[in-house]
Amino acid sequence: MKHFLIGAGLVAVAALPVYAHHSFAAEFDANKPVTLTGAVTKLEWMNPHIWVYLDVKDAQGTVQPWQCEGGAPNTLTRNGWGRDSLKYGDAITIEGFMAKDRSKTCNIRIAKLPDGRSIFAGSSGGDNPPPPKR
Repeated sequence: MKHFLIGAGLVAVAALPVYAHHSFAAEFDANKPVTLTGAVTKLEWMNPHIWVYLDVKDAQGTVQPWQCEGGAPNTLTRNGWGRDSLKYGDAITIEGFMAKDRSKTCNIRIAKLPDGRSIFAGSSGGDNPPPPKR
């Protein structure tokens, strides 16, 4: 019995990363594109996805906090940006797709960084650009 419980516990722990990772279609709506411009309030640079938090003014001028999911850090590094590409207060424009639950959450497709570069953000949506030619 002891070995069964240890085995079951190991299986449960091993399944946690799989549970935490989700499909684009499960959480985001490819038919609801969104463009956001705002000031960065926080950047979480970790696997399996980065998160960019920003304050965006709505049509009435009220600041709304948003959270936007990007790709994996390794993918983003290969696309030309890193954990130091964004700093608190930087103005950024994000093109992405709304969350299905209608929260202020999106999946980033393209991010326009403060230096003017537009970079693919590792979106797992279906319209990803082709990889760069080498």
